[in-house]
Amino acid sequence: MEKKKDCILRGLICGGEVSLAVADTTSLVNEAIRIHGLSALSAAALGRTLTAAAYMCSSLKEERGALSVTIKGDGVGGGIYVSGDKALHMRGYIENPQAYLPPNAKGKLDVGGCVGKNGYISVVRDDGENQPFVGTTALVSGEIGEDFAAYFAYSEQIPTALAVGVKIGTDGKCLGAGGVFMQPLPGASEESIRFVEETIGKFAAVSTMMQEHTAEEVWHEFFGAVQFYTCFPEYKCNCSRNYIEGVLAALGEKELREAIAEQGKIEVHCHYCNTDYTFTPEDAEEIIRRSHEEQRG
Repeated sequence: MEKKKDCILRGLICGGEVSLAVADTTSLVNEAIRIHGLSALSAAALGRTLTAAAYMCSSLKEERGALSVTIKGDGVGGGIYVSGDKALHMRGYIENPQAYLPPNAKGKLDVGGCVGKNGYISVVRDDGENQPFVGTTALVSGEIGEDFAAYFAYSEQIPTALAVGVKIGTDGKCLGAGGVFMQPLPGASEESIRFVEETIGKFAAVSTMMQEHTAEEVWHEFFGAVQFYTCFPEYKCNCSRNYIEGVLAALGEKELREAIAEQGKIEVHCHYCNTDYTFTPEDAEEIIRRSHEEQRG
């Protein structure tokens, strides 16, 4: 079977009164599993957050737009951190990548226990105008989908019906992941709102749908021949050795030399791509030298 490419389909339904998105993020979640060595439970929690954040990034208006999501609860997984941009370059991590709990009463992964019920979800969205919007909402259940719905309702005043899911196989890989998002637009009729409320319940098994079908097939089966446009999320960290060198240069000569004197080297870890960068005393001196040249030039 040919590997499907992740995608987010977006369009308008109900005569233009409802914004719809259908997302397949299976590869995105598998890349997170590969990079971080995630347990099934941690993969489900981080994968749902990556899916919802990718949907939100697909709404960014400016090319320089960026978004970050933080979920801090009292569950066994610890905090979840996801960032992305207008190009849908997504990245994220969970504090406890090997979180484990026995299955819940329904025999499914206990994502609510992984996240916890006491805490908050916070979103920082910058549409590229250097005036970021920050919204924070208390966790509702730790189920992530319900928490994002509460965030949209209370922080952005945008009623949103959504379903997100991640299905992990016995080999630890993601079999299917994705989501469906519906937002009635201002002035939407009662009929359109009722359609949204009745339809979202059909996607309780959205991860299995994405395992067995393409996003396009799901779109056409449930919403008919409605036009859509497609964007393509991927797991991509924006860090590099050059980028880290720039960060170190910004610290200044004094701090760099003090760090080298104390530790003999400088080590920087990127949580998003799980990469370690090591800088020797010679590397530090080269960074200082280039910094001086740039200041003179």
